[in-house]
Amino acid sequence: MGGVIFIGHYLGQWLDVKYEQSFWDTTLTLLSVFASIYLVISQVIKVSKEDD
Repeated sequence: MGGVIFIGHYLGQWLDVKYEQSFWDTTLTLLSVFASIYLVISQVIKVSKEDD
């Protein structure tokens, strides 16, 4: 989870510098947080189905 957020934040910072705009960092960090939460929830559902 932390790795996905870190990569999204790092990529956002790089895009901010490259295109000289300030919204990439926030946008990609937020999207990576949502993606991380989705991945965690889907893994929890998968593990709970295997236990049944």
